[in-house]
Amino acid sequence: MAETDTHAQPAAAAGRRKEVLGLVVSNRMQKTIVVQVVRKKSHGFYGRVISTAKKFYAHDEKNLAQVGDFVRLEETRPLSKLKRWRLKEVIRKAALAGEPAAKEALS
Repeated sequence: MAETDTHAQPAAAAGRRKEVLGLVVSNRMQKTIVVQVVRKKSHGFYGRVISTAKKFYAHDEKNLAQVGDFVRLEETRPLSKLKRWRLKEVIRKAALAGEPAAKEALS
């Protein structure tokens, strides 16, 4: 008889890492950022939209992300006591308050 593995998952689904989008709220640590992810869902009974926020510690090898940046994180193996995510990409950079062009326009 031919044996078939009924529990095998497709190759595309295997090894898929979770990704989340969030806002950088702190980058004061070396190679670490704190990202706040806001999720919105409908309440089961009342139907009202509820937003829940959670903070994730993520590894930022090159210190690319700044406070206010919108970033994408990817799940990874535990890197420290709190870090289980790593920075995948910076989607949108924060607008800088002290840009030279803004200072010249005011004077």
